[in-house]
Amino acid sequence: MRLRNIPAAANAIAESEYCVLDYTEHKGEWKNLFGNENPLVMEIGMGKGKFLMELAALHPDINYLGVERYGSVLYRALQKMEEHPLPNIRFLCINAEVLPEIFEEGELDYIYLNFSDPWPKDRHAKRRLTSGEYLKRYDKVLKKGGRLEFKTDNRPLFDFSLEETKAFGWTVNAYTYDLHHDEKMNEGNIMTEYEEKFSSHGNPICKMIISR
Repeated sequence: MRLRNIPAAANAIAESEYCVLDYTEHKGEWKNLFGNENPLVMEIGMGKGKFLMELAALHPDINYLGVERYGSVLYRALQKMEEHPLPNIRFLCINAEVLPEIFEEGELDYIYLNFSDPWPKDRHAKRRLTSGEYLKRYDKVLKKGGRLEFKTDNRPLFDFSLEETKAFGWTVNAYTYDLHHDEKMNEGNIMTEYEEKFSSHGNPICKMIISR
């Protein structure tokens, strides 16, 4: 059965204390949701939540928002949270297109993109989460000097992302075409489920860190 067909997903999201349903009401006040002034970090396309939850457990002094557009995938993350609750994580079931509508300028400190859909056809380039269209959205919600971190095993997507980054005036702070053999950039690396799978097949992992 495909995850998108899980009948219980919608109700679970609607009833979960970890999911933010009224996200438009928190614009400019997201830190109030967590009750502190800690930095606010987001992962877009978090999947089943492995990366985000490990990160949040390691950094209890940072607030994390996980974005996943597919409710049946988010449902798997909710199941994990029920087993191992973390007070510094909340989830959003949204499309990343709406970010400027729910965050004030400079409200986010950091953004993670991990193994995003490559949308390989040229006519779909604007849908890629590292396209100029999305970089403009991130630019609106990241604080000055805020950073974005992107990992993928898809070399064409990575090359496209580097080109878009430069074309839209972002600074490339660091990048590698083989993360797991780059001692400096791999330090403290948390692997996603996809990363574990792809690297076990011998696929090199690409990573870049950029800032606005």
